[in-house]
Amino acid sequence: MVEITRIGMDTSKSVFQLHGVDAEERVVLRKKLRRRDVLAFFAKQPPCGVGMEACGGSHYWARELQALGHQVELIPPQYVKPYVPRGKHDAADAEGICEAMSRPKVRQRLVPVKSAETQAALMLIGLRDRLVRQRTRLVNTIRGYATEFGLVAAKGPAKVTTLLRRIESEAAVPETARALFAGLAAEHARLKARIKEADAKLMAWHRQDEQSRRLAEIPSIGPIGASLLVLKAPDPQRFRSGRDFAAWIGLTPKNHSTAGKQRLGVITRAGDETLRSQLVGGATSLIRQARRGTSRWAPPWLLALLARKPPKLAAVALANKVARIAWKLMVSGERYRLQPTATLGA
Repeated sequence: MVEITRIGMDTSKSVFQLHGVDAEERVVLRKKLRRRDVLAFFAKQPPCGVGMEACGGSHYWARELQALGHQVELIPPQYVKPYVPRGKHDAADAEGICEAMSRPKVRQRLVPVKSAETQAALMLIGLRDRLVRQRTRLVNTIRGYATEFGLVAAKGPAKVTTLLRRIESEAAVPETARALFAGLAAEHARLKARIKEADAKLMAWHRQDEQSRRLAEIPSIGPIGASLLVLKAPDPQRFRSGRDFAAWIGLTPKNHSTAGKQRLGVITRAGDETLRSQLVGGATSLIRQARRGTSRWAPPWLLALLARKPPKLAAVALANKVARIAWKLMVSGERYRLQPTATLGA
């Protein structure tokens, strides 16, 4: 019986394509499976390496195959693409995955397999983000319709409640419109309640995780950002340095250098968008406080950067710095030590 050393598996909703090689890199397996037959096939196979492109569903299959004794590797899709032969079909994708598994540089960029509990916590954060976006759209809708009747309110989602109360007592608003606004108000109240419930569940998870509590002590990182760091980077030791970690998040500039001339552009936006936006958002909030002189942490380098660069650019630089600090704390298990603060213009 031929011994298979590596199997590249291209996954989909119902059809799975396999491509396997032996120790001498000879192709010994090309097979298409239905979804219901995948686990039965691998249960009969001796333990071997199995590679898949990293996606939401791949973590489930990774856990199932690991339980059968196989060594599973999840590869970012962008690192598989260079090894896919000409043409786009399932067999070529599976062959490209199998080839990428053999490359040392690709193996340094594998995605850790998430547990079911980690995916559940990430689902909670994702649903909360969806609810917040729904509330924002609804608030903008209410403001837009209220403007048509000459009613405006100050900025901020909290001000829309006052606006809705004004609409109820405004005689210039027709009865039909007032009834429609009442429906929008009820929808707004339901969204607020669901967001509050999601916040409570997220805070409960944050409080029971020791590492998340430590990360929340870093200035500009709150419970959501700390939870995302723990959930999105369950194995921080695989990064060689904080610089690599910040680059993985996408907080380093693109490099377009050639002929000895260095050209750095905007940030790469690699990695996870949700995690990156949380870090940049927290940095933006801290910079706003620093410019008002109310921040508890404003290092001299940040104040000097704000004096010569736009606030948004400084926010990205601060997010990069915070990401490196977070990586160090996750690897070492230490707590953040707050340094004495400075003030803008001091």
